[in-house]
Amino acid sequence: MKQIAAVSWSRNETELFSDGKYSRKHLWTFDGGLEIVASSSPHVVPLPYSIENAVDPEEAFVASLSSCHMLFFLSIAASKKFIVERYLDNAEGILDKNEDGVMTMVSVTLKPLVIFSGNQVPTREQLEKIHHLAHKQCFLANSVRSQIIVLPQ
Repeated sequence: MKQIAAVSWSRNETELFSDGKYSRKHLWTFDGGLEIVASSSPHVVPLPYSIENAVDPEEAFVASLSSCHMLFFLSIAASKKFIVERYLDNAEGILDKNEDGVMTMVSVTLKPLVIFSGNQVPTREQLEKIHHLAHKQCFLANSVRSQIIVLPQ
């Protein structure tokens, strides 16, 4: 199954480029037509060369892992006849040097808070099992070397 995302960037003609002083602002376009303004993180490349209110690749990485986990969690919960009213995850990623001294996303911590309704609400043990299954089934979690921690709230 092929996944498509177009990434486009153009040099502003007032920028020299070879001096490293150029905008990192670029556009992500997805196959459904959605466009997102992206940039390097201001923590990595200083302003004004980064765009503070754009999505950076590291944030997108964390959001993608969180989203993948959530989608599998919802599917598993529904198959077990639980009714999920709301799912909120304030996921965090840590960018640091790995054991080889290379900058990498060393860990991502998912902190999902799930609100259920109805007569059947999972026990803490059932909730943890659903999160465990969601993590095992998440395509992205299976694709990365970063440590992924799930801390249900």
